[in-house]
Amino acid sequence: MTGEMQRTVVVTGASGALGHAVVDAFQGTARIVAIDRKCPELDALADRAQCEQADLTDQASVDAVFTRIVENGPIDAVVHTVGAFRSGTVLEGTSDDYQFLLDLNLTSAWWVSHAAATHMADVGRGAIVHVGARNGVEAIAGAAAYAVSKAGLIQLTRVLSVELAPRGVRVNAVLPGLIDTAANRAALPAAAMTKAVAPAAIADVIVFLASDRAAAVTGAIVPAYGLD
Repeated sequence: MTGEMQRTVVVTGASGALGHAVVDAFQGTARIVAIDRKCPELDALADRAQCEQADLTDQASVDAVFTRIVENGPIDAVVHTVGAFRSGTVLEGTSDDYQFLLDLNLTSAWWVSHAAATHMADVGRGAIVHVGARNGVEAIAGAAAYAVSKAGLIQLTRVLSVELAPRGVRVNAVLPGLIDTAANRAALPAAAMTKAVAPAAIADVIVFLASDRAAAVTGAIVPAYGLD
């Protein structure tokens, strides 16, 4: 593996609260490439990362951005934080909500994994870390499409770990529950936030899974929702 300071780490959804925390956690250890749909939202990261714009639900857009990134050297790790939440049941949810969540939570992960793994397999090394959700393994009422899309992401992680192990590429996922973000604090009662986990704490787990210290770990689905 290349030296720590020479590593290239790609962080998708980098303008989000968890994305920001992941970029911060990798500071000083790697060349960081931050990807999001809208460049203006990446302005705050411009002094800490190379910023790239892409629609991660579109294969052509994903392939193009990864091709640009590898022009400056191989990718050592990809952290895919893109995701979205909307409530709704199977019976009452709308088709728009279903497609929106499937695209953001699963389709984006599929194409990012496809592009990243294509380049990583060529050099025989790499790590991919997906951000799933507790709801992907624990069914609750009122978040049907979200739970199903995150469950698909978890299974994608497992399938990829088997497919890519012979090529030297590791694939793992972390499963946050409630994350302590400004948006969640504004939307939820204070009592609900008492068990929320700080983005930085989740980022620390991600950094470990992306590092050589986790060289023996692939196919892991790691809870990151704290003590409850």
